[in-house]
Amino acid sequence: MRVFALFIPLLTSACVVGTVAETAVDVAVLPVKAVAKGVDLATTSQSEADEKRGREMRKAEEAYGKRLREWEKRCARAEREGQSCPPRPEFVPPAG
Repeated sequence: MRVFALFIPLLTSACVVGTVAETAVDVAVLPVKAVAKGVDLATTSQSEADEKRGREMRKAEEAYGKRLREWEKRCARAEREGQSCPPRPEFVPPAG
């Protein structure tokens, strides 16, 4: 039993050394991870830029569709009254 009692500190010390080593690695890697996260937040990936452009294009198309429907109503009203149609609206793509 005494032999087993002598090995207990040796067995647990390996766990402590491993934990200390892992903590040291975590502390050393932390600044690198922080900088990488900051760069990731500061830059826009190509897929994010494409998604943003797609949203802007859909909004522009929706606005154009609304203007076109309003124009069609005004044109029909003008034709009933014997007048000429106002000029048809043009599609204006988003800037960028």
